[in-house]
Amino acid sequence: MEQGRFKEMLREKGLKVTRQRMAVLETMAAHPGEHLTAEDIYEMTRQKYPEIGLATIYRTVQVLVELRVIDRVSFDDGFVRYELGGGEVCRHHHHHAICEDCGAVISFEDDLLEQLEQAVQDAIGFCVTDHEVKLYGYCRSCAEKRKADSE
Repeated sequence: MEQGRFKEMLREKGLKVTRQRMAVLETMAAHPGEHLTAEDIYEMTRQKYPEIGLATIYRTVQVLVELRVIDRVSFDDGFVRYELGGGEVCRHHHHHAICEDCGAVISFEDDLLEQLEQAVQDAIGFCVTDHEVKLYGYCRSCAEKRKADSE
């Protein structure tokens, strides 16, 4: 997200533009497509801003989630992770494939659920505003290894 737009979003919500918030956004922007824990963000951010504290990181990621600048994701591994979102742009079509062997997380964008969402709305009047898809299986490398091991 462009820094000027982020500053504007903070001000619109009555929040201050702080160096810490800008530092966390800078860290997230430097790692697009990655799924970072708050601790990862802390370690990366403090390389450039050693005075920043972990509590500040936690508070800042919460603000960024509320502003929909970053998304909170869980891959059922006991960690909450964050990834850069798209601001007001709908991130509705962003999904994850998770390898059960090596733990790789592969992001993909496709929305195969539009017809289902429309059917749900038509049938029961429920308007879907978002969804999350996590597919579990084996990445190409692990699938090939499993196949070779079974031969």
